[in-house]
Amino acid sequence: MIGNRKIRVLVVDDSALVRKIITDILESDPAIEVVGTANNGKSAIFKNSRLNPDVITMDIEMPIMDGLESLRNIIKAGPKPVIMMSVLTQHGAEETFKALEYGAVDFIPKPSSDLSITVDDIKELLVSKVKSVCSSRVKIPSNDDIRESKEALERAEEGVKDIALNEKSSKIVGIGTSTGGPSALMNLFKKLPENLPSPVLVVQHMPEGFTSAFAQRLNSNSSLKVKEAEDGEEVLAGCGYIAPGNYHMAVENNRSVRTIRLFSGKKVSGHMPSIDVLFNSMADCCGKDSIAVIMTGMGRDGAEGISKVKRKGGYTIAQNEKTSVIYGMNRVAVEIGAVRDILSLYDIPKKILEHL
Repeated sequence: MIGNRKIRVLVVDDSALVRKIITDILESDPAIEVVGTANNGKSAIFKNSRLNPDVITMDIEMPIMDGLESLRNIIKAGPKPVIMMSVLTQHGAEETFKALEYGAVDFIPKPSSDLSITVDDIKELLVSKVKSVCSSRVKIPSNDDIRESKEALERAEEGVKDIALNEKSSKIVGIGTSTGGPSALMNLFKKLPENLPSPVLVVQHMPEGFTSAFAQRLNSNSSLKVKEAEDGEEVLAGCGYIAPGNYHMAVENNRSVRTIRLFSGKKVSGHMPSIDVLFNSMADCCGKDSIAVIMTGMGRDGAEGISKVKRKGGYTIAQNEKTSVIYGMNRVAVEIGAVRDILSLYDIPKKILEHL
C-alpha cells in the first residue's frame, strides 16, 4: 500500500497470456491494483502518461516499439520504477542488463514453459519487488545526476591512477549488492586495475541463469578476469568471481590456499546467494585481511556479515545514499555501526586500492 491506497501497476507485454498471468499474480495481493495493460512499447508510453502508475512491469521483445526504447522514453519523461520481464536466454540477459543501465530498477524472469522457475517463484519475486520499490526510496538518475556522475567518475579515475599497488597482498575483497547493483558493479569494476593484487568475490542477488551472462558482461568491460564462481576453485589475484544464482558462496582456507565453496540450502536473510554467507565466511577465513563492501539494495542481507568482518578487524565500506538506487542494505549496515567508511560509488575503488 502507498498510504491508504493500493499500489497502481501498468503491465506491458505483447502476449495476452503473459499479461493475464502477471495481472492475476499482482492482483492476488490486496495491496496491489493493475490499472492498465499494454501490448507494445508505444502503447506503454501513452498509458503511462494517461494512467500515471506507481510501477511498470515491462517486457523487452515487443512489436512496433520494444521495451528498451519504451523504457528510455518513460524514464526521460518522468523517472519511475520499471521492472523488466526477461527471457532466460543469452540475448535476453544482454538486453536485460542494457535495460538496467537505461534506468530500470530491477528485473525478474518472464513466465515460460522452458524455465525451471515456477509461477509461484515468479509470484514471490514480483509481488515483493513491486512492494519494495514503492516502500523504499528509489533513486532513478535525472539528467543532472548523470552529468554529476560523469564529473565524479572523471575525478575518481584520476585518484585511482595515483595509487601505487603492492605486487602481492593477503587481502580479499568481498562485495554484496542487490537492486541497482549491476550498473553500480559495472562502474566499480571499470576502475579496478589489471594488476589488482587481490581477488574480488561478488554476491549480486540475481536469478539462476543470469549470473553467468552478468559475469561475462563484467569481464568484457573490466581489466580484471571475471567469471561465474565454481566450487572448489582457488581464488586468484586480479580475478573477479560472481556467485551463481541459487547457490551460496563462501571462501575457505584449503591447506595453503583460499578456495570457493558453493552450496545449496535454505535462504539466508531471504536470499540464495546471500551476502551474509560470503561476509561471514570472509570474517572466519580471512579476519583482518577482509575488505567488505555493501552497496545498493533492498532489505538487510549483508548487515550481519559485514558487522562480523568489522569485529574481526577487517575494513568495511558502504555505498552512500546519494549514489544508491535503493539505500536499504547499506543503510542497515551503517545504522548498526558495521561500516568504517560511507562512500560515493565513484570513490569506492580508490579506497579499496588504498587498503590492499
